[in-house]
Amino acid sequence: MLGFLQNALLYVVPFLLVLTLVVTVHELGHFLVAKWCGVAIDRFSIGFGRAIFSRRDRSGVEWRIGWIPLGGYVMFAGDKNASSVPDEEDLDALRRDIASREGEEAVGRYFHFKPIWQRALVTVAGPVANFLLAIAVFSVLLMSLGQYVTPAQVGAVTPNSAADRAGFKTGDVILRADGHVVEDFGDVAEVAQIRVNLPTEFVVRRGAGELLLTATPAPVMRADAMGTVRRLGTLGFRQAEIEPTHVRYGPIEAVQASVERTGHILSSTVYYLGRMVRGQVAADQLSGPLGIAHISGKLAEASTRGAPDLPTVILSAGIALLQLAATLSVGIGFMNLLPVPVLDGGHLLFYAYEAATRRPLAAKVQAAGYRVGLALVLGLMLFATWNDLQQLRVFKFLGGPFS
Repeated sequence: MLGFLQNALLYVVPFLLVLTLVVTVHELGHFLVAKWCGVAIDRFSIGFGRAIFSRRDRSGVEWRIGWIPLGGYVMFAGDKNASSVPDEEDLDALRRDIASREGEEAVGRYFHFKPIWQRALVTVAGPVANFLLAIAVFSVLLMSLGQYVTPAQVGAVTPNSAADRAGFKTGDVILRADGHVVEDFGDVAEVAQIRVNLPTEFVVRRGAGELLLTATPAPVMRADAMGTVRRLGTLGFRQAEIEPTHVRYGPIEAVQASVERTGHILSSTVYYLGRMVRGQVAADQLSGPLGIAHISGKLAEASTRGAPDLPTVILSAGIALLQLAATLSVGIGFMNLLPVPVLDGGHLLFYAYEAATRRPLAAKVQAAGYRVGLALVLGLMLFATWNDLQQLRVFKFLGGPFS
């Protein structure tokens, strides 16, 4: 029993903290822009299900915490349609109902009767808030802690590896990889990860000159930093034993570096998913809630190892989980912009249609799109969870036909 409680504290609690932060900021993005646009709001909820805390403010918004801490939502006044884009018939009925209860002047406060540009702005505010959260977290960490940078110098080349065949030599310093400036050795590992099986150009400094080398990262099954066995790209050389340099950042430099880091995470995600859709890389890298919980727990465990006292443990774990939350926030922001009904990108697609045709999409089409979108999202979640179970070797632990 004690072991179960320890695992719950180590894996479940960090996961819920990370998820709550990311989702709350996402929903706050919708909420704040909706308030700015004068939209009537019924409820802001963190979590689903029955409320364990509820309070209504002066503007009539119910602030609620649900007992299922796996997300959250903003409910606009009159938001009864599942896809949040009612057709003309629904709008007429809603308008009459509002006018009869609150008067004709109240109609303009409801989300569905706002101009399309305001509805689109409210919708896109959630993903934008996720990107801003990532930039803010990275900026605070860079300003307060800085970062350690290790030059990408080759220590030793494995014979017959991709790097050996490309002509890498011990002592080479990698300056650019796939056209991007390399500031740290980890940048090279990231390029190898997303460009597995693709010829990739590297600019290296050898002695006083520079060379252009082309290597194809090879796939290999090995444990990542969190101990999970994954198919990773490798070039086949080790990092030289060089003391890392501690780099400090002022406010402007920190924000600039954070914007670049957020953009890099976003572009890498888009690029890798594109390759996955085209079948160029395996889809076993997708992680769901179990994988995120595993990563958050491992990060918390690794960051606190060797900490001398409880305050240091809390600080170390907090920093690691903030970094994870920032990275996850970029991914959630991007996923919500995909043009899939039930996601923010699907709503934007419906608004684009409405702007072009000057009328909402038919209710039947919306309902069909909603069902397809929901099936796609649930299917993706199930597939990601299956990956998590496979990578965490749950079936091997349980035995049976999957082992």
